[in-house]
Amino acid sequence: MKVDLFDYALPPERIAAHPIEPRDAARLLMVGADGLADRRFTDLPGLLRPGDLLVFNDTRVIPARLRGRRGEAGVEVTLHRDEGGGVWRAFARPARKLRPGDRVDFAPGFAAEVVDKGERGEVRLRFDRSDGALRAALDRHGAMPLPPYIPRERGTDPRDAIDYQTVYARRDGAVAAPTAGLHFTPALLDALTARGIGAAWLTLHVGAGTFLPVRAAETRDHRMHAEWGQIDGGAARAIEETRAAGGRIVAVGTTSLRLLETAAGDDGRIAPFAGETRLFITPGYRFRAVDLLITNFHLPRSTLFMLVCALAGIERMKDAYAHAIAAGYRFYSYGDACLIERIAT
Repeated sequence: MKVDLFDYALPPERIAAHPIEPRDAARLLMVGADGLADRRFTDLPGLLRPGDLLVFNDTRVIPARLRGRRGEAGVEVTLHRDEGGGVWRAFARPARKLRPGDRVDFAPGFAAEVVDKGERGEVRLRFDRSDGALRAALDRHGAMPLPPYIPRERGTDPRDAIDYQTVYARRDGAVAAPTAGLHFTPALLDALTARGIGAAWLTLHVGAGTFLPVRAAETRDHRMHAEWGQIDGGAARAIEETRAAGGRIVAVGTTSLRLLETAAGDDGRIAPFAGETRLFITPGYRFRAVDLLITNFHLPRSTLFMLVCALAGIERMKDAYAHAIAAGYRFYSYGDACLIERIAT
């Protein structure tokens, strides 16, 4: 398919620089076979049915953005993939001046060596420590890796350390937030439980590659980035029991949806899973595991906008986005949300 099919014009003022407070006061656009409906995120318990199951991604964003120096030159890196042993793949700026063997100092006694270089500004770094010691250094010297469309004049706003993290985050490893989950509050989670709506947890460590633009002209030529995920036996059982009882599977975010669809068999059954996914969902994909999706508004020409178009149809999603723009919805990571019903196309 032509990537141009997934383009749309977004006024810059529609991009949210900060989340609304409280989180669950965000707007929610329902997209279904019956059309569009404007709601609030706090309406979610009444929009779902008792017996439905929400599937959350419990990954925790690490402070993966570092500023350092190579000699006298400043360098900024955003870590995006842990290869173990203190080695990370990262996007660097300016990458063109880095060479294998270069040392980048991030703080006194905290440095990394450039192992090699890849394409599109990517480098591999070997840090002078690993595991818990490296995570402690990142907590001390790193910043939250906000996406490039959220500007910060002086690095990051201290609020981002809380705002760019779900309230249920518990497994370190993401370098981008599963942003649909940012709208949930403890009070809303309690209201969903009281309504009889279940919850299951999986982990997909979101990579910075999620923000890379699709440069290919045809979707078939795009190479999807890899992300590591896990679905344990308890989550798999909860999903199967929900299905057997007639409940619906509601993915909280495209990350949850992609991992569920990766793990699903041809019959839609979910088995425990641990490994990488490169699943690239475009219109024509046959969904096996998910009935509804909660997600934010995505960038034009992005793999995530392609995914929601696969779920509900290209024209329906373009109409939904045009409505959201005209109605003043807030877009992207800190913006408002959609509740999208899977529609046979």
